[in-house]
Amino acid sequence: MRTRLLQEVLGLVLPVCCAGCGTAEVPWCEGCAEHLRVVGRREDALPRLARAEGSPPLPVWTAGSYAGPVRRAVPAWKDGGRADLTDVMVAAVRSAAAQAAEALAGVEHLRVVPVPSRAAAVRRRGMDLVGALAAGVCAELGAAPRAAVSRAVGRYGGRDQVGLGARARGRNATAFRLRHADADVPHLLVDDVVTTGATLAACEDVLARAGVLVVGAVAVAATPGITRPALHPGQEQD
Repeated sequence: MRTRLLQEVLGLVLPVCCAGCGTAEVPWCEGCAEHLRVVGRREDALPRLARAEGSPPLPVWTAGSYAGPVRRAVPAWKDGGRADLTDVMVAAVRSAAAQAAEALAGVEHLRVVPVPSRAAAVRRRGMDLVGALAAGVCAELGAAPRAAVSRAVGRYGGRDQVGLGARARGRNATAFRLRHADADVPHLLVDDVVTTGATLAACEDVLARAGVLVVGAVAVAATPGITRPALHPGQEQD
């Protein structure tokens, strides 16, 4: 809490600028905000979510792609002291949850599981950021379905995901362990950013081995898939 308070005090005395583009006097400008209003399903672009036997991957809803202004803003929020972006990120994940709710019609009760961060990262940041996202998801879902945050998955060891390649992220996924299980209620995972999908896949596996049904995941953003235009500099991606 002391770290977070210091960050907020500094925000009062230092010039504020948009975390996405640098526009002065606003933490998050309207132009950059548009990049977190592209809500949709993005599991097809996440290779580590592929399942065996031709089963469809875990559905993943995000508010936008982890590129451009969003790719600059999320690290600033997580590790750059930009506590003023918390409401922005919570609003983004709530919009993703609102679309996920349409696919959850008929589900009466739901456990919302934040992907756990390393304890050292939580202490450094002064709060559990993904936990705040999960609380926002529950607030968005309200009573349809009736949602509650569950710390069903814990993290024991591992490294911060920032800067890790695909293989290292896959190895890092072994740090997740089951804390408790409620096999009678579907679960929804929540994370800040999804890159390869290795973390979500690991959390799903942990829960599935305990007989828990994981119905999907929501996040602020996901890494855009590698499409043909993206392989040729100078061409715009659809």
